[in-house]
Amino acid sequence: MNTEEQLLSQIEEIMKHCGNIMLTADRSSNVIESKEGHANFVTKYDKMIQDILEEKLIEILPEAVFVGEESGLNGNISNGYAYIVDPIDGTTNFIKDYKASAISVGLLKDGAPYIAAVYNPYLDEMFTAIKGQGAKCNGKSIHVSGKKLNEGLVLFGTAPYYEDLAKKSFEAAYELFKGAMDLRRSGSAALDLCSIASGRAEVYFELILQPWDYAAGCLIVTEAGGTVTTYEGNSITFEKPCSIKACGTTE
Repeated sequence: MNTEEQLLSQIEEIMKHCGNIMLTADRSSNVIESKEGHANFVTKYDKMIQDILEEKLIEILPEAVFVGEESGLNGNISNGYAYIVDPIDGTTNFIKDYKASAISVGLLKDGAPYIAAVYNPYLDEMFTAIKGQGAKCNGKSIHVSGKKLNEGLVLFGTAPYYEDLAKKSFEAAYELFKGAMDLRRSGSAALDLCSIASGRAEVYFELILQPWDYAAGCLIVTEAGGTVTTYEGNSITFEKPCSIKACGTTE
């Protein structure tokens, strides 16, 4: 096992521990707070898991900058190592016990995706990638489907925290839906990106996302043979929010 594989294995172990916290969460008490934006929530478990991730991930790579959803972008992520982490991607799903949430850990090296892991504890699926070494789910190689849109599923996010983008999001989804088999909306960008990587769907888009929503998933998609750009077709950024379009199709 090389150094990259060892590092990824350590990251996975930490994420599985945090996944167990999600699975055993007690929803009987008032654990929900609102954040800025429409329907934007945080729970005590988001904060608890992020604190654990920060402590344990920095232990294995002390020189890394840590960027988490509950702390925002702090520090220079362009040089050296930087973790970009979403402790619970799909918080509203988590609140509703909808069982479609994930832990997302992306590791950048000099500003570019280097190692990625997305863990869905409900299905016990760990999606991973190391730059230049392909993508995997639970240790088995995964690939985008390569099917045409008319044989594919379209996934999308509604940018729910930005009400001004709602109508545009649904209009764009409708245009893609007309040429596809069907349409899905899961509520977790990280899981949607992994669905593209594993060939379960062919196109995913959202008109604005934060870097922690896609820092891991974008590497998993590209290592699985797909493409990730902004919705407009430009290069994505990890220093500020941007739109995302991920494709695993031949068109």
